[in-house]
Amino acid sequence: MTTRPPANEPPPLEIHDLTVSYDRRPVLYGVDLEIPRGQLVGIIGPNGAGKSTLIKAVMGILPVSGGWVRIFGRPAARELRRVGYMPQRESVDWDFPVSVLDVVLMGRYGRLGWLRRPSRADRDAARSALDRVRMLPYAERQIGNLSGGQQQRVFLARALAQESDLYFMDEPFAGVDAVTEAAIIEILHELRSAGKTLLVVHHDLPTARKYFDMLVLLNMRVIAVGPTEQVFTYPLLQKTYGGRLTILSEVADAVGTSS
Repeated sequence: MTTRPPANEPPPLEIHDLTVSYDRRPVLYGVDLEIPRGQLVGIIGPNGAGKSTLIKAVMGILPVSGGWVRIFGRPAARELRRVGYMPQRESVDWDFPVSVLDVVLMGRYGRLGWLRRPSRADRDAARSALDRVRMLPYAERQIGNLSGGQQQRVFLARALAQESDLYFMDEPFAGVDAVTEAAIIEILHELRSAGKTLLVVHHDLPTARKYFDMLVLLNMRVIAVGPTEQVFTYPLLQKTYGGRLTILSEVADAVGTSS
């Protein structure tokens, strides 16, 4: 059962006219989004469309050239404690000598602050998150000694340990096997049912319609946003992906199997 939000609570995420540039060249421009509470939202688009950039800009990891972001009605920087973030696995130095439990405990730092030591409650929350993703037996193992799918589960556990209301996840299904993918989507559905809001960068079109309540079609700007059954159409996907023939073949197959 989905938890109902307070009647007067603002939406978890509002973005208005957001522009992000690299070396004065816009990579995102004029992005407008409003995401309602308790939705599992997929962000899809071609390589270089700005999907990861959008998440990083909202999180304050990248500077913005214009526009604004509000989280639960307040400037994003003031509400990041309510936000969980799962970056791409490739962005991490997996040779760094740190244990699985230590990685998950990093998800508690937003509550602790950097100068306080984790309490027993923090360690319990980290272990509970590891148990939820079926990685508790690996708690003391060095993170670099895990498989790609196991590392992705640990990253998810770190996000769970944050105990957030709004989650951003950057390709959580990349490089995982079918069992791990099924386990991850199950947890995402559980979070949604608990009233959490999740935005997930996703690259696999055939599963996009099955996994998400809403989709954001992005190619440097928002092409379409709305309930999946309304925006997962060949014309809108073609507009998003342009003339990329191999992708369009995949689009046709995905639309065909979901109709």
